[in-house]
Amino acid sequence: MHVFSSFFGALIGIINILLSAYFWIVLISALLSWIRPDPYHPIVRFIRAMTEPVFYRIRRAIPFVMVGGFDLSPVVVLLAIQFVKMFLGYMMFGVVTGGFVPQG
Repeated sequence: MHVFSSFFGALIGIINILLSAYFWIVLISALLSWIRPDPYHPIVRFIRAMTEPVFYRIRRAIPFVMVGGFDLSPVVVLLAIQFVKMFLGYMMFGVVTGGFVPQG
């Protein structure tokens, strides 16, 4: 059981790091939309390539995220990331304290 909890804790830690990195990428993408940088700059292209597919799915699934010309899909993505991070944090606490028992 100790090996499983250590592995699961490490996996949750890695997912948390990846979600934190993506959080910052989404935040930078939202800020870049206000200043209109050169769209051919490699960093801008990377950030757009990482975020636009997710934003497109959010816009398609929730049509009311466009409010008065403002695109609120980054806000939805940021809230979803925070929710998943909190959920994983509670799961990790359960694994460390022994309160989490996988079913199956």
